[in-house]
Amino acid sequence: MSEPVRVVAAGDHFVLPGLIAQAVGKELSDERPHETREVMLGWPLEPFGPVAEVAEASDAEDELIEALAGAQVLVTQMGPVTERVLDACPGLKLVVVCRGGPVNVNLDAAKRRDVRVCYAPGRNAAATAEFTLGLMLAVLRRIPQAHELLARRRGWEGAAYYTYEHSGVELEDLPVGLVGHGAVGSRVARVLCAFGAQVMVYDPYVRGEVHGLRLGSLDELLRRSRVVTLHARLTAQTRGLIGARELALLPQGAVLVNAARGALVDEAALCAALGSGHLAGAALDTYAHEPPPPDSPLFAHADRLVLTPHLGGASRAVAEKAARIAAEEVGRWVRGEPLAHCLT
Repeated sequence: MSEPVRVVAAGDHFVLPGLIAQAVGKELSDERPHETREVMLGWPLEPFGPVAEVAEASDAEDELIEALAGAQVLVTQMGPVTERVLDACPGLKLVVVCRGGPVNVNLDAAKRRDVRVCYAPGRNAAATAEFTLGLMLAVLRRIPQAHELLARRRGWEGAAYYTYEHSGVELEDLPVGLVGHGAVGSRVARVLCAFGAQVMVYDPYVRGEVHGLRLGSLDELLRRSRVVTLHARLTAQTRGLIGARELALLPQGAVLVNAARGALVDEAALCAALGSGHLAGAALDTYAHEPPPPDSPLFAHADRLVLTPHLGGASRAVAEKAARIAAEEVGRWVRGEPLAHCLT
């Protein structure tokens, strides 16, 4: 009998180690014998951040090195796969990251050691799209503010939102601009069309007609849209994509929604646009620095904002999908099949 495949399921309080182990067990049930060791990392109850030379990881190099002794496979979401970890674990052959990109892995170091690195694209597309629509409805109809007045302060002052001056905006016939038309943006577009919104898309990687939606330049989209929602990846080119100039192009009283990456937006410029009244509001799930510092200027505009702590991808289905996608890659590797989502 061949030696068992030794897998470390370094999960966390979202993608639970048990979910990973269960998915791997199901995938490998008819394959080689396997042993799975479960390790619980602290995220999201403990913050993530840069660890050594990698970004967005749990500070758990020592814990990971200990767990990986004798292992060939690591499945994780936040485990820091640094040069130090790779040096200490020469038997490691496959790393599968349960997220949309392996930002917690030193890809160059892994490639030098012939360690394959996979990830789980699309795991949270549906959840983030749904959450984006929730943010949009919340800010347009002032749902959190009304809840605060009635449930927290136990007053009926929120009825003022029924006056013409303070009432909200509906999506039907509303010009809405989407910056980005990938896995998330395309889902948001479909739902907005079902609401009857006038949807326009800016995406430099999309050519021709997109399911009947109008395409345009970023400037044209900003000038025409009462609501703009961001769905672009964060790159050197998109960092600060929406700054003072871009916000000034929006019509008076427009709304910005961002459940993508915080650094797409110049937060100082956003605060200035809110303070001047040029923007009626904004809904943010992501921030330039997470969490925002207590003295962030954003909090001074809380009456115009809907703020959530990076929850767009937080659904049980996302955790289950991530574990399943990762386990499928482990199964392909064990069977010697081509890996589906591999970067090294």
